[in-house]
Amino acid sequence: MVIEATLDRIENETAVLLVRSEETTKISIPISLLPEGSKEGDILSIDIKKDIQETERSKERVSSLLEKLKNKK
Repeated sequence: MVIEATLDRIENETAVLLVRSEETTKISIPISLLPEGSKEGDILSIDIKKDIQETERSKERVSSLLEKLKNKK
């Protein structure tokens, strides 16, 4: 899913984006994640994807840690 957003403003180290077309939903991200040279008023594309493999690896890590905690007792 690709979302388009307007770079509304920069506050301290945070960029505030407004999701187009209604521009009422706000997304705040660190300015370090913006493309170089981004400025207020720019239209940005945000690609959101579910990472199934990383989700499974994360679940396995948590499960392993829980097992270790259970076995310490």
